Amino acid sequence: MELPDFAVAVWMFICFCAPVGGYPNGKVREACTSMVPCHGSSPQLSPEHTITVNGTEFKAGDHIEVHLSGPDFEGFFIQARDAEHLDRPAIGSFVLADRRRSQLLTCGRTKNSAVSRTSKAKKKDIKVYWIAPGDAPKHVQFLATVVKKYRIFWVKIPGPIVSQPDALSPTPSLPAISEAMSTSYPVSYISKPFSASGCGSMKFCIRNPSNCDPGSASCFFLSFQQEQSSVFIEMSGPSEGYLAFALSHDQWMGGDDAYLCVNEDHRVHVSTARLKERSHPLLDSENALEDVSWRLVDGVLQCSFRRSIHLPAYKGRFNLDTSYYIFLADGEASGLIHKHHRQPLVTDGLYNVTGLPQDIGGSRSPRLIKAHGALMFVAWITTVSIGVIVARFFKPVWSHSFLFGKELWFQVHRMLMLTTVMLTSISFVLPFVYRGGWSQQAGFHPYLGCTVMALTIFQLLMAGFRPSRHAPRRQLFNWFHWSTGTTARILAVVTMFLGMDLPALDLPDPWDTYAMIGFVAWHVGTDVLLEIHSYCLVRKVEVIDEDRVQILQSLTSAEAEGRLFKQIVLTIYVCGNMVFLVAFLIAINQV
Repeated sequence: MELPDFAVAVWMFICFCAPVGGYPNGKVREACTSMVPCHGSSPQLSPEHTITVNGTEFKAGDHIEVHLSGPDFEGFFIQARDAEHLDRPAIGSFVLADRRRSQLLTCGRTKNSAVSRTSKAKKKDIKVYWIAPGDAPKHVQFLATVVKKYRIFWVKIPGPIVSQPDALSPTPSLPAISEAMSTSYPVSYISKPFSASGCGSMKFCIRNPSNCDPGSASCFFLSFQQEQSSVFIEMSGPSEGYLAFALSHDQWMGGDDAYLCVNEDHRVHVSTARLKERSHPLLDSENALEDVSWRLVDGVLQCSFRRSIHLPAYKGRFNLDTSYYIFLADGEASGLIHKHHRQPLVTDGLYNVTGLPQDIGGSRSPRLIKAHGALMFVAWITTVSIGVIVARFFKPVWSHSFLFGKELWFQVHRMLMLTTVMLTSISFVLPFVYRGGWSQQAGFHPYLGCTVMALTIFQLLMAGFRPSRHAPRRQLFNWFHWSTGTTARILAVVTMFLGMDLPALDLPDPWDTYAMIGFVAWHVGTDVLLEIHSYCLVRKVEVIDEDRVQILQSLTSAEAEGRLFKQIVLTIYVCGNMVFLVAFLIAINQV
């Protein structure tokens, strides 16, 4: 069951990379300097596309036509740079020839100094115009990065060099493609599934479900094994898209060291990445991983690699001899890295993967959210429901029994309702504590939850000022008391329906929906049964004259006759409610 307002959230590896070709709209200012797409793979070495210009000389203010052409491609990124210093910023500005297929970008302080695509539509050529600035160097070279598809791209394809009049020949530069070649690493194929042997004794393992077999189709597995100054890492899980784990200083996305195994056209690419708050993961163009291997069989994605414990030369890579929270996520990767489709698995504490070997599990739901759900289920499945049944049908049954000077039914009803208010109030606060404020990604759930909380407090205040039994306003109070309580119960059930599938809790589908429908049917069925029973008792008559029938039984005496039946129904109803409650609590504990 999906929420109409479902956005996510929650938490890491969200949506897309920030590369050339990684954003469908082509706004890729992050690649201004390197011109390298953050696609987690190495560029191709032999360009298929060419850059041509309509002249070889320029002077300030001249318009040079630049034409990029070749086999079908999706993305591109064009700049002009100092031919003798290609690592320096872009030079000059561009004018578009076709605004439908290309757009201008600002790199550094130079406005309109680069050109990229506007969409992923395939194209064979692009034409733009470069305007020579007054402070241009003697020689300018055009460079282009071209993305054929996500994993197939060329970086800094060298184009023609244009020079100012009477300038000497430029000093040759190193090939532009060489700076990206360092991302290449050998990749091999894993011959058999990973094994959990050694977990807790020789290597640090995370498994979900606990103690599952890494070769099974439902097991998420992550292991770390220290080997001298490096750590060998294995990651496995059911995924047709990507698997990823991250090391974090807290349980929130942002500033994390991430590692992704991405299935692209039945080939697995392994990449490091950096996470900046709730933004797109920035895959690194340079890879610090060694001994990369992968396996993809029957929907189970497995990859392994080695990295050094300390990587001071690589920005964003954490030292592995420190304690971190560990995240494990999966999602779709159809050409792009999409947001994980459920809450990531998160360890319940900080762990040092190079320390004492352990075999632990994790949770896809934070403890505060679990507590929120559990308390709401206790309040609105047990205490409220039983309290309503007692008040509606057990006044006559327990009218002559007293507890602390008040009728037994009233004391039981009041105790259950006060318990409901207390549990709801505590539960209401927990998500705000966890989120640090209002959640914009939870759809209608928080709005309905606030409404239920308001109705609960209003019901409590109204009960505190109820008129005496024979007061003129008692009928009005009874009507408001019933309508407010009924509205709160209905909205609470709807709110629980929506909350069960939010990413922060996400109880098993479709079990959670069927279980909640079962509870509603159970409660309504019990209510209808007791209503029918009460109606039948009221209709009992006694003949007191030979030919005249009168209803002599009062409602109170009629209800008293059904005392045994009602007590049996109540006992069965309470037991049934406890079964539903226990089932939900077990499900919450397992997520």
